[in-house]
Amino acid sequence: MGIYRTQIEIVGDILDVTQNNTLDNDGASVTHIIRRANVSHGRVSKILKNLVSQGLLEQVNYDRMNKYKISMPGREFLQAYKTFSNFVDDFGLTI
Repeated sequence: MGIYRTQIEIVGDILDVTQNNTLDNDGASVTHIIRRANVSHGRVSKILKNLVSQGLLEQVNYDRMNKYKISMPGREFLQAYKTFSNFVDDFGLTI
């Protein structure tokens, strides 16, 4: 049986996708985020709504589609998350 990701790991993956794997400057589509972060549509919709309300992502309407871009606070959060995640991994802990 595989190891399940925690909510914070999924959030980190979504932020990473919106930062690094955006197809163009218009933002990442929901479909792109679902495929790259490997999250179901129902779950990703709730998480995206939460991340937008917290200011970590920006929702952009482009060509009648909702797309998502990482905001500056989102970039800062992602960097802090990666630093903490690496720290935890170095000590063999799990989050």
